[in-house]
Amino acid sequence: MTTRTRVSLIALFTAVVSVVAPTADAAATRYITVSAQGSVKVVPDAVRINATASAVAASSKDALAATAKTANAVRAALKSAKIDTKDISTQSVTVYPEYKYTNEGGSTLIGYRGSQSFTIIVRAADTAGALVDALVVAGGDNVQINGATPFVLDSTNSLEAARSAAVKSARAKAVSYAKLMGVKLGKVNYLVENSAPTNYTPVMSVAKTESDATVIDLGQQDVTISVTVQWALL
Repeated sequence: MTTRTRVSLIALFTAVVSVVAPTADAAATRYITVSAQGSVKVVPDAVRINATASAVAASSKDALAATAKTANAVRAALKSAKIDTKDISTQSVTVYPEYKYTNEGGSTLIGYRGSQSFTIIVRAADTAGALVDALVVAGGDNVQINGATPFVLDSTNSLEAARSAAVKSARAKAVSYAKLMGVKLGKVNYLVENSAPTNYTPVMSVAKTESDATVIDLGQQDVTISVTVQWALL
């Protein structure tokens, strides 16, 4: 996976300088606090697919049985695609009456709809489009693809890069302000990570190639970290 670092600076500067009588602790009352943000762009390495097996039948029992048949076909397709069982999770199983509504305001019971929804993690992102096609072939019109979202499976390296960029940005800004004030930076008093790491998920994009195969466009995501650092002033 390749990453291209783009440093986004949001420099919020707060400086407090206290004027006191000269004492041994005078330097401790002088400090500068800077907030900055670091971002890196990352190409997602996995795709999360949401799919639902659904069927309508004359009774709840028959609806669930038909849904189970489609769900089993979905599982077989996932197994053929070498998707590990740990990456397949059922989100819900439902069955409820389904009605047909008329313009006159009346309703007629047409049967019962059963459904089972799945979340599937595809760790080889470039195979996600082919898997979508395989699921539709396996379940036919009883399978709905509710979403296919690229995401970063392991963000350890990108988070480290974002932290490094944020700290470098904060220091550069602090040095700039210290120079303007005619002082020097001393030791770091504290560093706080202001917010949890943020992965900006792109809008799902599913396209068809000339061969009518589904393609999941991965795009890029921003991994961003914000920090606040305080330095003593000399």
